[in-house]
Amino acid sequence: MTNKTYNEDDLIMLSALQHFVFCERQCALIHIEQVWEENRLTAEGHILHERVHEQDSESRGEVRIERGIALRSLRLGLSGVADVIEFHRVPGENKWQPFPVEYKRGKPKPDSCDAVQLCAQALCLEEMLELEVMRGALYYGKIHRRHEVIFDEKLRRETEETAKQVHELIASGETPRPVYKLKCDNCSLFQLCMPKTIGKRSSVKRYLGSMLREYEKTS
Repeated sequence: MTNKTYNEDDLIMLSALQHFVFCERQCALIHIEQVWEENRLTAEGHILHERVHEQDSESRGEVRIERGIALRSLRLGLSGVADVIEFHRVPGENKWQPFPVEYKRGKPKPDSCDAVQLCAQALCLEEMLELEVMRGALYYGKIHRRHEVIFDEKLRRETEETAKQVHELIASGETPRPVYKLKCDNCSLFQLCMPKTIGKRSSVKRYLGSMLREYEKTS
């Protein structure tokens, strides 16, 4: 757990953590080089978020629902906006327990990128409200279902370490070279990133370099 406190000017977007876990190069292209390109998937995602944020606050029995709440953590150097924060009344007490809900266009991913982003929201809420937030949920539009996330120690450590690594990446000003994977095909930055082309060039360069070194040894 870091003891450093960030200034307002040093805060990074909560979404940067999701980008970093998904792909460090994608994170650098967006948050260092400031490039972005829409595709069908990102456009659908924006529409989903806009629909959520446009709805008014409401109450449903023992649950109050707030939308588009600004979040911040000076300890982790993060800022952003939560899609939905549900406040659940604590049974027998006049207290409300925050329950963050992040909306995603697609379906659950094999990595932890979405869970880390949601956990970062919870850590912001804990710092802002001075209470513990133990659970939240990811709502996936493709399957129309919530996936509950428990903010255990493992996920908290991963989230804090990711925040630290993103700050270091942005401070370095360097964009990692691409490594092509199947998930690259659905990335909106595919044409700008060129993981197949640049990756192959890098591999050829390394191959030729190793061949040259072998030749020099035998000469």
